[in-house]
Amino acid sequence: MKLKREDKVIVLRGKDKGKTGTILAVLPKENKVLVENINVVKRATKPSQKNPRGGILDITKPIDASKVMVLDPASGKPARIGYEVKADGTKERIFKVSSNHEKRAKSAEKVEKTKAVKADKKDKTPETGKPDAKAGKK
Repeated sequence: MKLKREDKVIVLRGKDKGKTGTILAVLPKENKVLVENINVVKRATKPSQKNPRGGILDITKPIDASKVMVLDPASGKPARIGYEVKADGTKERIFKVSSNHEKRAKSAEKVEKTKAVKADKKDKTPETGKPDAKAGKK
């Protein structure tokens, strides 16, 4: 399970859909997480030594881990989590939204460079390499 305590998450399904909160506990054997102020239920309790008055209490119940998604701290968007092993052997947790964004930016730069190179080739004649006098006139 890639979720950890104190991660900010957003609920994707259920009665609390769209709400955000922090993870209070992770239950990996059950594949559930306990999120602050999410999946709050009312429970009627009898008087006891711990709670002498009894009554109706609000209890936070665990929610299935598949129904929540981690929020990227940098962008605030929901993100999938991955891991990268650095050269020194340490394992770093990465958010896929941020890394994908960087890859897209790099590929966009490559496209712009290739368009510029193609435009330069159109303006020059193949035999001389100098700008074509006819290319500018129409």
